[in-house]
Amino acid sequence: MKNSENSNHEKTSNGTNNKNLFVQPSSKAASELKDLFIDSLKDIFWAENALVGALPKMGANATAASLVSAIKEHLAVTKNQVLRLEKIFDLLGEKAEGKKCEAMSGLLKEGDSILEETMPGAVRDAGIIAASQKIEHYEIATYGTLVAFAKTLGENDVAKLLTQTLAEEKEADCVLNDIALNAVNIVAAK
Repeated sequence: MKNSENSNHEKTSNGTNNKNLFVQPSSKAASELKDLFIDSLKDIFWAENALVGALPKMGANATAASLVSAIKEHLAVTKNQVLRLEKIFDLLGEKAEGKKCEAMSGLLKEGDSILEETMPGAVRDAGIIAASQKIEHYEIATYGTLVAFAKTLGENDVAKLLTQTLAEEKEADCVLNDIALNAVNIVAAK
């Protein structure tokens, strides 16, 4: 029987050495779940603030009234989510500060590309919805994980606040899906 140290150096099924796959943690690496939780909160705090800056541009480039309205409404919701995150940091005794979210940064860049690659009208609206739903799905995954972390850490008040945000993100996704299926995509296909 091999010891665990040697098992880290075994070859994988594709012939690569596991030793070559191991990522050395940075000096700031989380060593406890609470550290990872706080780091993840900083990540989504940055993401939500970036989204507050990006949503007006999406709204200005949308043409379907229902989409413009949904974007404006979600901007207000997102601003409240930022305030909720600030409250969460306060409950945890942490400073409300963001850490650049590479995922949101990439999703927002992709959204900008969609605007550049589509003509104004229904096709651009469909692209805006697609980009927005990718963002919503990222946020749903993130907030779901944060709720689980908060519950595990016994941070029940924080979990309740995060669950509220999770429900809002799911609702936004449903609204976008409805607009796409019942209006925008039909017009864009003509």
